[in-house]
Amino acid sequence: MAGVSGDSGKTLVSLAFLVSARNRAADLRAFKKGPDYIDAAWLTWASGATARHLDTYLMDFPGAAAAFARHASGGLNLIEGNRGIFDGVDARGTHSTAELAKALAAPVILAINATKMTRTAAALVAGVKALDPAMNLAGVVVNHVASSRHERVLRESIESACGLPVVGAIPKLPQRSLLPERHLGLVTPEEHPSRAELKQELARIGREYLDIDKFITIAQSAPPLPAVTVAEPPTARGNGLTIGWLSGPAFTFYYPENLEALERSGARLAPVPALTAEALPEDLDALYIGGGFPETHARELAANTSLLASIREAAARGLAVYAECGGLMLLARSIAWRGTRHAMAGVLPFDVEVCDAPQGHGYAVVEIDRPNAFYDAGAVLKGHEFHYSRIVLEGDAPATAAAVRRGAGCFNRRDGIIAGRVWAGYTHFHASATPEWAQAILRAAAGYARDRRQSSEARSTEAIQ
Repeated sequence: MAGVSGDSGKTLVSLAFLVSARNRAADLRAFKKGPDYIDAAWLTWASGATARHLDTYLMDFPGAAAAFARHASGGLNLIEGNRGIFDGVDARGTHSTAELAKALAAPVILAINATKMTRTAAALVAGVKALDPAMNLAGVVVNHVASSRHERVLRESIESACGLPVVGAIPKLPQRSLLPERHLGLVTPEEHPSRAELKQELARIGREYLDIDKFITIAQSAPPLPAVTVAEPPTARGNGLTIGWLSGPAFTFYYPENLEALERSGARLAPVPALTAEALPEDLDALYIGGGFPETHARELAANTSLLASIREAAARGLAVYAECGGLMLLARSIAWRGTRHAMAGVLPFDVEVCDAPQGHGYAVVEIDRPNAFYDAGAVLKGHEFHYSRIVLEGDAPATAAAVRRGAGCFNRRDGIIAGRVWAGYTHFHASATPEWAQAILRAAAGYARDRRQSSEARSTEAIQ
């Protein structure tokens, strides 16, 4: 499911199709091209199964193909593209939705925002078809249709000029009220005010405006996937380790593969509700704090002073704490947003402010160049960042462990703030693409567990003496 551009309606179409197919009891899986957390969360909600990411930049093409083969359903699979169909990391469209579709031999349905155009829509479709004939463009959905006449002219133009079926025509709908947006994109499913009503509306859109049978026929036209085998990277042993992770609406940006990689190592995962937990569990060896929206929940987070104190005290004791983006913000002294400042954990000696424009957006590459408890020096890691917040520096910058080769990072082309066994950065890593990520957390957790055990043994010895 691709679009001519952002805001073509591909997310709405994807969700409407998934809800409709699920109502038919179809065996469904959904995937998101690229690193976006929020769209993937919505695809999970609509399909009823965990949506996975396919990112050829982070995973390379064999890795993305292997991830699809590993998680695909034997029934229906939908991959939602990102940005415009040919938009990649360079002028050639490398790592675009089109390139992923070709790698998977997946037929493509193209969504077009048809506002104030008729035959020109056919020109757009014809241009997409001609620019890359190797891509299997199989159908078109026109969005924001003004009237029945508008729909008729669009259909006739596209089908006669391009030889492609129009498999959906969606009228102008209050899409922003269906799927509300904010500064990082759509609101998350956890925070949508009326998911039950939304599901009913999506089912209606699928029933009245999409030809679900043609969608399924197009999906069934895909050839069998070629055999792709990518060896699973070795994971450090986590037997006996307990790793907590902050859960709840303030912190939802977790790749499922990241948590699965930690579990696969033998570690036990312990979710910690960030808004309601009074303290960290006493048996933690590490704490993982993902990204999310701490700024929109800053009042509740600041009010949970007991948990903030517990995090601060645990970090001071040497607990391994790994924080990404929103997690970094929680570890700061405070978060300022929309004229209000809220106190946070104060693990790190700086404040954070949330700006009106992105401070870092896109793929990132960092090189580990200083000693730390997590990564080996010399490692070059690919990830991504998307943050509106920035660190407010006063005086000397805190110590960091990584040089930013691509992206923005924390400040001064640096990322990975380090303080004891704390790592806090703006770069997100996907465990399937960066196996060093899980190994890093397990290594730091094992170090803390060893120190705690030795301290306990020393106290026992002193007591005996």
